[in-house]
Amino acid sequence: MNKIESTSLDLEKLNVEKIKEFFPNVVTEGKIDFDKLKVILGDQVDDRVEKYQFTWNGKSNTIKLAQSPSTGTLIPSKDDSKNWDTTGNLYIEGDNLEVLKQLQKTYYGKIKMIYIDPPYNTGGDFVYKDDFKDNIQNYKEQTKQTSRANPETNGRYHTDWLNMIYSRLMLAKNLLSNDGIIFIHIGTNELTNLGKVCDEIFGEFNSITLFNRLMKSGGGKGKNISPNMDYILTYSKNIQMINKFIAPISDKLLKSYYNKVEKHGINLGRTYAEERIFVSGLDVRPNQRYWIKCPDGSFVIPSGSTFPDTILHGEKITPVDGDGVWKWTVDTFNKELELGNISFKETSSSPLIDENRKQSKYNLYNKLWLDDKEGSIPGNYIGNFENRVSALELSKLQIPFSFAKPVGLIKYLISICNFDDDSLILDFFSGSATSAHAVMQLNAEDGGNRKFIMVQLPELTDVTSEAYKAGYKNICEIGKERIRRAGEQIKQDLIEKKNKAGLLDDNIVDPETFDNGFKVFKLESTNIIPWDGTIKFDEDTIFSQTEVIKEDRTSLDVLYEIMLKYGVFDKPVEEIKVNGKTMYSIAKGYLIVCLDNNISLEDVKEIGKLKPRNVIFKESGFRNDNDKINATYTLEKLGVEEVKSI
Repeated sequence: MNKIESTSLDLEKLNVEKIKEFFPNVVTEGKIDFDKLKVILGDQVDDRVEKYQFTWNGKSNTIKLAQSPSTGTLIPSKDDSKNWDTTGNLYIEGDNLEVLKQLQKTYYGKIKMIYIDPPYNTGGDFVYKDDFKDNIQNYKEQTKQTSRANPETNGRYHTDWLNMIYSRLMLAKNLLSNDGIIFIHIGTNELTNLGKVCDEIFGEFNSITLFNRLMKSGGGKGKNISPNMDYILTYSKNIQMINKFIAPISDKLLKSYYNKVEKHGINLGRTYAEERIFVSGLDVRPNQRYWIKCPDGSFVIPSGSTFPDTILHGEKITPVDGDGVWKWTVDTFNKELELGNISFKETSSSPLIDENRKQSKYNLYNKLWLDDKEGSIPGNYIGNFENRVSALELSKLQIPFSFAKPVGLIKYLISICNFDDDSLILDFFSGSATSAHAVMQLNAEDGGNRKFIMVQLPELTDVTSEAYKAGYKNICEIGKERIRRAGEQIKQDLIEKKNKAGLLDDNIVDPETFDNGFKVFKLESTNIIPWDGTIKFDEDTIFSQTEVIKEDRTSLDVLYEIMLKYGVFDKPVEEIKVNGKTMYSIAKGYLIVCLDNNISLEDVKEIGKLKPRNVIFKESGFRNDNDKINATYTLEKLGVEEVKSI
């Protein structure tokens, strides 16, 4: 009976297999003949000694580390979870490098969107210190320590940060679907380097944009200039496959803003909103201050004190400080007027030009058509989601955490991607779990069924911090509690809306089916003794060793490790009884896992009657060697495709 693989996906082996598939003639005795490959690729191979490249000390080892399989696992923590049996959301505690490796087999090519807010490398950020030899043990040691600074005086200031981010982005790319998109939040310290890393990993041809976000308005901190902006690098897995980006329109705007319908003219029946075409004089545009003739024959000009001697439609005058201007040139205005996109609305507040001549009592508005607005392309400046908003959000939830991103920002990024509403969202620097909050909030607003995967290192909180004083010993405790509180608040809001609107309103998400839960998993060493090279045996114990599962681990722990290694971690699990033995059915019988002891051939035959495609046993769990030997033959005869053991 063959054993299942003991590690996560071997990415190096996978890459080699891809080369063999595309170029079978470069394979010699099972190895890649690189000289042959270079001949086939011809002029596309750059073998010059001097060429453009981005490198640093440790880059090669970082790539090797990313591709090396992990021997760890993810241990379920049901008591720490919420709605374990029904939720599709995940919260994973652990070093994100190792966790990303664990997720490869199940989620390879399945994640629609990744949002991360990694350390900005400002000198005091926590720097992940990876270990090529044993990163699981290294992770355990890290979690017992407080945050380590990375001061600019460090000789490896940029190098350490690059080694950390490169390996994680390599693994993240694998998880993205072909139409998937990654958003990476970053400050100025590593913006240039991160851009080069992303160009290398995702390809510069897959770069979508660099969003500029207003982080805060005002403030006087900074060495020379106050840093009021941060940035979101945005890349696709394959830019040819992505959906058209759209600017989202909220339900509130649809009801209160887009509430006008054209009743006559060329746009009969179209819904629109109105926006004044007056622009503040602070933004002086000399060619955009002129008279406009109104329907009653009078003329209107933006407010101010400077006027021309004559009044003609389109008559221009250079504004001075305090004068208003139009948002368009006169030629653009004339075109919009001809298209029926201008509203003239009377007002009683127009100023007097002089005693004998009054300015027309009209305000001018541009009509924003709903169908046009739905298809508009978002700009790369984001100015309405400042950090002070997130501080207020966390304050309402009584969650002590600094520098979180606003929920609205993540909702906005999800919305503009125009994904299906059952997309999978990953954040592997989840912090206070803003991304999880955003996914739940957006689902509650539009009825979507998006799911989230949050990954966070359980970094210790500072003993002097408000979080520590409130009982949160590490960041994961903060993130999980935020999801619990935010999820309950969102559900209560839905209940109130439902009660107020009545049962007949189908536009409100059903609070009873709304998913505000999450399953918690924690990174650990393997549950299986033969796979754990750190276990030491002596001559007295090596031959007496029969149990393959560690003493402090449960059947559920082992089950989820098997699911990880088998690539079915996201499938539903059902505990079943077969011939009185406890077993697990994964993906409605696709896989049967039997971890019970004293398994007989009769039990094996009963398993076969369930018609699974795959069956996994605990090798030490058979009643005797004969039953173990005959199990594979019996099941294959009954139609089972694969029989393995741990």
